[in-house]
Amino acid sequence: MRKFLQRLLTKPIINLANSMSSRPDKKRVNAALSELNQNIIDHPGNKGEIIPFDPEKDKFIILSDQHKGARDGMDIFAKANKNYLAALDHYHKNEFFYINLGDSEELWENLLVTVKRHNKPTFEKEKLFLHRKAFIKIFGNHDLYWANDPLAPVSLMQIYGERIKIYEGVVLQAEINDKILNIYMTHGHQGDLQSDGNWFSKWFVSDVWGPFQSYLRINPNTPSTNDDLKTAHNKMMYEWSSKRKNTLLITGHTHQPVFKSLTHIELLYDQLEKATSAGDKNAKAEIEKQIGRREKKGDKMPNFTGYLDTYFNSGCCCFDDGDITGIEIANGFIRLIKWRYKTDKESERIILEESKLSDLKIT
Repeated sequence: MRKFLQRLLTKPIINLANSMSSRPDKKRVNAALSELNQNIIDHPGNKGEIIPFDPEKDKFIILSDQHKGARDGMDIFAKANKNYLAALDHYHKNEFFYINLGDSEELWENLLVTVKRHNKPTFEKEKLFLHRKAFIKIFGNHDLYWANDPLAPVSLMQIYGERIKIYEGVVLQAEINDKILNIYMTHGHQGDLQSDGNWFSKWFVSDVWGPFQSYLRINPNTPSTNDDLKTAHNKMMYEWSSKRKNTLLITGHTHQPVFKSLTHIELLYDQLEKATSAGDKNAKAEIEKQIGRREKKGDKMPNFTGYLDTYFNSGCCCFDDGDITGIEIANGFIRLIKWRYKTDKESERIILEESKLSDLKIT
């Protein structure tokens, strides 16, 4: 019966989940992003830190949206757990600074005590960064508990063994091309009417969607190589970032990886144009083959003329194939990376896209 219902209901349920999960309001998004950014700049240490860095020496990994659960049918992190642990091992060994960009714990569907019990290994790995003073934890809408509950500091002390402050955002600052570049990061739910502290969405997820998802064992997060065009929320994030001088914006929340303001399908068309201009027939043929597969499914050429390289999205750590994606900043580069299972017991890191920070097109 479950398999029959999965075939019958998976697509409409995912469509319903997507429609319920995001109702961004442009004015609210712009106002919230601007207010937080200004607060961090004017009052560092209040809602967020300013971290100066050397782009050639300092290294950062930005991961978001683990949605750690209780290892039941609702736990969309379960398949990605081993990839996440392997990634943290790699980044700790190579002395990266870890910025956790929110929705790390799924606290709309689970009690914190349950999440703590089933995710001890992940917290132990995160503690390694904290001990090196190389860890910042930012809250999202699904773990808003960290910012709102008076007992949150006690819970954090129990998990990490030391005091830890939760922020709403962070700004990295570096000198690039003789200018100060601000890399502004926040979860990205701000201004979303269905996510920004909305009680109805929380009730729907915990009491309706969660149990139904658990029974049908449906993960609404398609593989990290999905070829969708940008969501409305990501478009608004890009529009905000494109109007700021010397600023990059990195968010999570939508679970959709974005690199230099473009999603996977948009990047393919961009790469096709470059291969054509360069006369690279082999690369052009390969890209056309990939695009052709998408056109058979109804995709059309997107209009992204004139995009600046100002917006990035880390994707998520809960794709239904176990992949996780994130953003690296290291050695003067910014990269979109993926961790996937090479074998049942081995994970591997793949660079999906990369660019020198000095080559980015920004205002």
